[in-house]
Amino acid sequence: MSPDTPAPAPQSPPTTPDQALEIVRARYAHPKLPDGTPAELNVHEFDIGYLVFAVFPPSVDASGRPQPAPPGGAKIVVSKETGETVTVPNYPIEQAIALYRKNRARNT
Repeated sequence: MSPDTPAPAPQSPPTTPDQALEIVRARYAHPKLPDGTPAELNVHEFDIGYLVFAVFPPSVDASGRPQPAPPGGAKIVVSKETGETVTVPNYPIEQAIALYRKNRARNT
């Protein structure tokens, strides 16, 4: 880093879902829908963090039948205590939170 470039300001822990969303937007790529428009991001608050995830509309085939979601993807947890972000698999909300708790307990 050159002397003319200021160091990034330290990130304080989020106290609202909107602050958690801003942390994620600043640190991660913005997911896109198949047509290139930005995907909506949702935030699910729980006792020790915020789970942030993209919402994609259900896809249908040419005859209008629903298609399965593509594999992969991730959700992001923002810690209420530190502002740290951690990715978890794109599991349903409660399973993603349970995995975050399990991994957090293992690392402490």
